[in-house]
Amino acid sequence: MISHYLVAAATLVSIASSSAQVPRAPATPALPNLNITRTDLQRHDLSAPGREMVQARIDFEPGVLAPMHKHPGEEVIYVLKGVLEYQIKGQAPVVLKAGDVLFVPAQIAHSARNISSEQASELATYIVEKGKPLLVLDQ
Repeated sequence: MISHYLVAAATLVSIASSSAQVPRAPATPALPNLNITRTDLQRHDLSAPGREMVQARIDFEPGVLAPMHKHPGEEVIYVLKGVLEYQIKGQAPVVLKAGDVLFVPAQIAHSARNISSEQASELATYIVEKGKPLLVLDQ
């Protein structure tokens, strides 16, 4: 029984140590002057050569639109709170609420709008080409 507690304690120490090694970046404007804030949570190289994973929390003030933009890889979205409307180029708009998910293919232009009267937030996980800008506005 004591060995189970020791294994559990060692696991918690290992998790805490690995979490402590990934510094959390301060929140920064994701798109200047648009009342959208991105807080980078973690960034890691992947086993696929030239690829990295970036995970961030994106906060949208009420009514704010993130204009059409692209990423140099896939984006996996999990809505944390509020109601967001996403428009992926060539598809019908989709409205998501807390707990809903969305997949955005690499290099596909898309936008997001907070259509609620409160702040909305998403957890965005990007699987992208390392060394390229994470976000590029679509022209």
